Amino acid sequence: MDGRSYRTLSTVLSKVNILDPMNPNRSTALFGGKASGILNWNDLKYPHFYKHREQIRALFWRASEVDMTHDIKQFPNLTASEQTAFLKIIGLLATLDGPQTDMAARISQYSTDPSVKSVMATIADQESEHNHSYAYVLSSVTTLDKQIESFETGRTDEVLLERNSRIMEIYNEFAQNPTILNVLKAMVYTTLLEGLFFYSGFAFFYNLARDQKMVGTSTMISYINRDELQHGRFISELFRATLAEHPEYNTSEFTDWVYDQFRHSVEQETKWSHYILANIDGIDLLEMEGYIKYRANKMLRLLGLSEIYQDHTENPMKWIRAYVDNFDDTKTDFFEQKSRQYTKTSDLNGFDEL
Repeated sequence: MDGRSYRTLSTVLSKVNILDPMNPNRSTALFGGKASGILNWNDLKYPHFYKHREQIRALFWRASEVDMTHDIKQFPNLTASEQTAFLKIIGLLATLDGPQTDMAARISQYSTDPSVKSVMATIADQESEHNHSYAYVLSSVTTLDKQIESFETGRTDEVLLERNSRIMEIYNEFAQNPTILNVLKAMVYTTLLEGLFFYSGFAFFYNLARDQKMVGTSTMISYINRDELQHGRFISELFRATLAEHPEYNTSEFTDWVYDQFRHSVEQETKWSHYILANIDGIDLLEMEGYIKYRANKMLRLLGLSEIYQDHTENPMKWIRAYVDNFDDTKTDFFEQKSRQYTKTSDLNGFDEL
C-alpha cells in the first residue's frame, strides 16, 4: 500500500449485462470482470463453487410440508413469556430473512461470474421460503392481528431497531453505492446474519422442543438453520475469493473494521438475548452469551481470520446440535477442511492466506 486509505480505492460496479457473447464464458473476475453470461459448470474460474451449489440445492424443502397440528394445540398453553418471545423472535427472523432475498439478488446483479449468479438465485429462493415459513407458522398458531403485530416488530421494537441499525446501514450503502468495498462489507454482514444473528432465536425454539413443545416450529427452524449454514459457507468463500482478486483491500485497516463489526454484533446479539430470553425456563443466559461468542469465532474462521474470544472455542450448548442433525460440527467437507488452515492467521494481515 502507498499510504492511501482503502476507502479511496473503491471501484464502482455496474450492473452486468445479461448476455455479452464477445466476452469469454469463463469469467475473468467475480466482480468488475468480463464474462459472456453463458454458464458452463465444467469450465469455471472457481470450480469448487459447483460443490457449494449442489450442497445448497440438496436442502430443498417447503414450509407447507411441516405438520403444525400439535403446535396449533400447544401455543395457547405456552406461558405468557414464551408466547411473547415466540412472536417477537418470529418478527426478528422475518426482519432479517426478508431482505436476504433482495441482498442475494443484488450481489448477483453486480457479479461477473455466472456461477455466482446461479448459486445466488438458489439462495434467494431459499431465503424467500424462509420468510414464507414465518408467516406459515404464525397463521397456524395465532390470529391475524397477532401475525401482523409480529411482523411489525422489526419496525417498532426499539431494542430490535438498535440491534439491526448497523446491518441496515451497510446493506443500504451497498444498494446505493455498489463498490468493491461495499460488496465486501455487505458480504461480511451477510456472513454475520447467516452465522450469528439468528442463533439466540434458534436456541429459543430448540429449547421449547426439548420439552416437547412446538416441535413443528422447531423442525421448520432446523431446516432454516441448515440452509443458513450452507449460505454462510458460500458467502464467506465468495468473500475470500473476492478479496484475493482485490488485494488492495487486504489491509490492517479493513481487517480491524471486520473485527470491530464482529465485536459490535456480539454485543448486540447478547443484549437481544437478555431482552428476549430473560424469563424463559431452560436457557442459561451466560451460556447463551458463550454460545454467541463461539458462533462469532466460527464465522471469523470461515472468513479467514483469527478467533477473538479465546475462552469460547468450544460449543457450550452442545444439546443444540441434536436439532440440526450435527450439521454444523460433525460433517466434514471440502470447505470445512479448507477453512481450518486459516485459524492462525495474524490479526494485522488476516487475509493473506487466501
